[in-house]
Amino acid sequence: MLKYTTTKPRVYIESTVVSYLVARPSSNPILASRQEASRRLWEDYADRFEFVISEIVRAEIQKGNPTAALQRLEIVSSLTILEVSPDVDMLVEKLLDSGAVPRGSVFDAQHIAIATVHNVEYLVSWNHKHIVNERKSEHIYEVCREAGFQPITICTPVVLMEDIQMKEAPEKHPEYDPETYTDPILEECYRIKAELSAQFKTLDEFFAYVRALEEEGKRNGVKYVPYDPSKRTPSEKSENDD
Repeated sequence: MLKYTTTKPRVYIESTVVSYLVARPSSNPILASRQEASRRLWEDYADRFEFVISEIVRAEIQKGNPTAALQRLEIVSSLTILEVSPDVDMLVEKLLDSGAVPRGSVFDAQHIAIATVHNVEYLVSWNHKHIVNERKSEHIYEVCREAGFQPITICTPVVLMEDIQMKEAPEKHPEYDPETYTDPILEECYRIKAELSAQFKTLDEFFAYVRALEEEGKRNGVKYVPYDPSKRTPSEKSENDD
């Protein structure tokens, strides 16, 4: 739950949320509700949070339809960008090795790892397959704790806004399974993730790719927030730890 402090809680905006923000209005009630929730979070809650992203978000949203890609990049152009670190690499490997995130979804593991290592309060996403997945969330949190990091809250924009409003859990849609339900916006996001992931034969190649993106960004004047280990929030020791 939200801890009220003098600083704004940080919210990591995953690429699917950005895609919903700029997508054309849909007549599908589920898609339309997600578009509206994304817009409400972006417009009505910006003063309550600090929205942050990573170079991985930028890498994903610049793919696909060129016009939409430019819109996506423009809408996040003023957001703080979190830098990768060796601790991020380590947590990505643990998430993949443990099966908490499938090996073919290295970009999703990177989103989780960057937000967790930087101790961001929330990660918001519409990716029910590998990120916002109730069947896998405890496994993800367990891996993060075992790696020495305090798990963050991973949720949809709806859940985040209702958490702030102190309301009950969001309305469920019994007509579809969130893990398998698909729509054109998410299908495009999943396709881009798969195409990007397929470029790398090893994690070392992927990590080198991420750092190359950041180096290019720095040469172009992009500012990144470095990882500060001194601000790391230690996870609680279990009763069995000595």
